[in-house]
Amino acid sequence: MDTSLITTSTALDGYKVTRHLGVVRGITVRSRSALGNIAGGFQSLFGGRLSIYVELCENAREEAYLLLIQHAQAIGANAIINMRYDANEVMQGVTEVLAYGTAVVVEKV
Repeated sequence: MDTSLITTSTALDGYKVTRHLGVVRGITVRSRSALGNIAGGFQSLFGGRLSIYVELCENAREEAYLLLIQHAQAIGANAIINMRYDANEVMQGVTEVLAYGTAVVVEKV
């Protein structure tokens, strides 16, 4: 899938939606290891950017995004509109990241 055809908008400029295929999602659940939490705690003592946790969040979002694309392709979509992220803490230190949107088939106009 061409990632330029994934948007947070409800439409794609220059394209016409010919079929709506429904909601698609990619979900991952991640936690930081005990050593990672110690390193993150140490970083937080000095304030500023917590690179340990930024990396964890980036990796979780990227994985959810790639799973979203796989789900959309599996049902025949060539684009995703109204794409969003959501995150919830499942239990202390364990976070679910969800990427979701509407799978569509589009044609260039």
